[in-house]
Amino acid sequence: MKGQFCQVFVFATSVFLGSIGCQSAPKSTSERDDMRNEIRAMEKSTLEQLYTQQPAARTAMKGAAGYAVFSNFGMKILVTGGGSGEGVAVNNATGAATYMKMIELQAGVGMGVKKFKLIWIFETKEALDQFVNSGWTLGAQGTAAAQAGDKGGSYVGAVAVAPGVWVYQMTDTGLALELTAKGTKYYKNDDLN
Repeated sequence: MKGQFCQVFVFATSVFLGSIGCQSAPKSTSERDDMRNEIRAMEKSTLEQLYTQQPAARTAMKGAAGYAVFSNFGMKILVTGGGSGEGVAVNNATGAATYMKMIELQAGVGMGVKKFKLIWIFETKEALDQFVNSGWTLGAQGTAAAQAGDKGGSYVGAVAVAPGVWVYQMTDTGLALELTAKGTKYYKNDDLN
């Protein structure tokens, strides 16, 4: 029995790692431009969805130093799970875009596939610069309830993950009422910058 479990674990791990590692680097300028355009189109549609679900988020976005939008695809097979995604961070003052990647690893028994989008809002330039230039690791396994705290209506539905840093999580059905963080690492996409 123990041997069968080990074989299933090894197989599930192989499938998972293969699924998050199958993105290949763009080979030509045209491919890089296509990938950038896809990410910017995802950014635009995600922000439109957020503003429809939570109109006050537009005010928060306009007053912020910058923001980032990510699309994530995750899978869980038995005890191994995680996900990967791509996104873009934008400096509101300059309009500069930095293309980024994310990877998520999680443990625990389960089975399933999930797809969601995250919208980060950075109130200060320092928080945005740290995210873009130093990367970010978002929490261990855990869930934070969506709340605006003392920020009033402009951050309703967002979760404060650090001082001056807010995150909205969107699913196919709309704005999530909680943010589930599972050891997610964000970093620059050297192939697209």
